[in-house]
Amino acid sequence: MKRIAQTIRLRPEHREEYLRLHSAVWSGVEAALLRANIRNYSIYLHGDVLFAYMEYIGDDFEADMASIEADPETQRWWKHTDPCQEPFPDRGEGRQWTELPEVWHLSAPTDDATA
Repeated sequence: MKRIAQTIRLRPEHREEYLRLHSAVWSGVEAALLRANIRNYSIYLHGDVLFAYMEYIGDDFEADMASIEADPETQRWWKHTDPCQEPFPDRGEGRQWTELPEVWHLSAPTDDATA
C-alpha cells in the first residue's frame, strides 16, 4: 500500500462552492477512484489550504492515475473543482495538487513491541 498526501490552496472566493460540491461528491467520480485502487481518501481544510490523504492499493500507480484522468465523469467534475483551487508553484508538471513527502509514520505495533 502507498500512502499519499497532497496539498493545494482553496481560492477564498470559491470556498462555499467547493464545500458544497464536496458535500455530495458525484458517485461516478467516487467509482473512478475506487476502480483506480484508491482507498481511505479524505480532504481536510485549514484556512485556505486543502490537505488530501489517500491510500493506493494497486500495482500500477501511473496506469491507475491515467484511468482517473481519462474518466469522462471525473473530467466534468474537475471543470467545477479546478477553478476553486490555486495550485502551488512546486506542484510538478501536469499536476494540480502538490504531493508531500512522508517524513514519519506510526506503524501498528508488533507482538514483540513493548509499551
